[in-house]
Amino acid sequence: MQLPEQEARRRLREARVLRLATVDAEGTPHQVPATFAAYDDLLVIAVDQKPKRHQNLRRLRNIAANDRVCVLVDEYAEDWTQLWWVRADGLARVLQGPDREVPLDRLAAKYPQYVADRPGGPVIEIRVTRVTGWSFSDGTG
Repeated sequence: MQLPEQEARRRLREARVLRLATVDAEGTPHQVPATFAAYDDLLVIAVDQKPKRHQNLRRLRNIAANDRVCVLVDEYAEDWTQLWWVRADGLARVLQGPDREVPLDRLAAKYPQYVADRPGGPVIEIRVTRVTGWSFSDGTG
């Protein structure tokens, strides 16, 4: 059943990881898992120090070409009465320099790993324009 928007937003905010979907200028999709923080109508994702081949990441190039993105959080369980998902659509931009500080503070408040090892790369900021969700149950569990 469809989740009420307030419940969908709560589950999104409390999730530990999301999947970020972007598309390039030709419409080729790309999806990656990411840690994030949610506040107001914003989601923020940092490019951190975890091993990567380079910092010229496809997700950043895709956002530069097409700012429309989608994120998904979900819960899977063998007991299918526990299943749910939340999707948020939005417009993304890449933050550099001092514009990163507040989002990085929000990320550090959610993930202790970022307190000791603050991300040094850009931050993706997503202004959420739509939130939808589904749950097997009525959304109160």
